[in-house]
Amino acid sequence: MAKINNEFFFDESGDCPAEIQEQFQKNIDAFEQATWSQPFQILVESGISLPAPDVLAETELHAKLWEVINALALMGAYLEHTDHLSDRELYSLLWGDVLLEETVIQSPSFTLDCHIDLIGSGSQEDNDIYLKYYADENDRTLWLKEYPGEVVPDHEPLPFNRDRQLPKPGREEKSGMH
Repeated sequence: MAKINNEFFFDESGDCPAEIQEQFQKNIDAFEQATWSQPFQILVESGISLPAPDVLAETELHAKLWEVINALALMGAYLEHTDHLSDRELYSLLWGDVLLEETVIQSPSFTLDCHIDLIGSGSQEDNDIYLKYYADENDRTLWLKEYPGEVVPDHEPLPFNRDRQLPKPGREEKSGMH
């Protein structure tokens, strides 16, 4: 894939069936024509109130967080790696940052699952969180081989257990098991 003058170009494999190439091109065309929006605004326009985190009591916050998580799933947006955050920390991060980032949202002409990885930025902080909480011993060993001399934080158990309950693509009807 190459990007020239804000346009993407893809190499085609000679052994790729024509119908797959055609569908891929349709997906690219739909993506290029899709509307970019802030999930925050879409949620508000759909009738979901999004009060500031500091005005919500813990029980209200828990319910509001799951309302947002499930509404995002209905929009095709799925959270990943949230178990290192409390409900308040997660809602605050969504409210003050994640939901304000423009993204392509599903529409009748364009369906795309959007995965919001809360430690996927590649920053040192996110890498440290991954290594501390999510990486198994094999991943930690591979990390040290790939980045010799880098300090790997001691492994700690995840403080929360939410990720297994998060909606996944194709499972929206089963979500909300909190």
